[in-house]
Amino acid sequence: MFTPLQVVDSFLLNYNLGDVLLLVTVLGAVGVFLQRSNKALGLHLLSFGLLFLILPGGMFEPAAGSLLGTIAMYKFVGLGLLVVAPVIYSVGRR
Repeated sequence: MFTPLQVVDSFLLNYNLGDVLLLVTVLGAVGVFLQRSNKALGLHLLSFGLLFLILPGGMFEPAAGSLLGTIAMYKFVGLGLLVVAPVIYSVGRR
């Protein structure tokens, strides 16, 4: 018997938490961007930047299909988000 859970499990084994966070960050940013609120976008990016920096590096261990090659790259993405987010927040009017 072939269960759908096995398909999902075999698909997710190729990725790590960093890839999931990148996907959620981009999809959430698109959703917030459609609301045309730079302040909300800045807060969204700031929260995910903090997540990238605070979470332990072992959770970002690259797998076979990972988007980024090393743990440091995920940390640099978080650092970049922490630099860009306050600028977007301060420029926004609403």
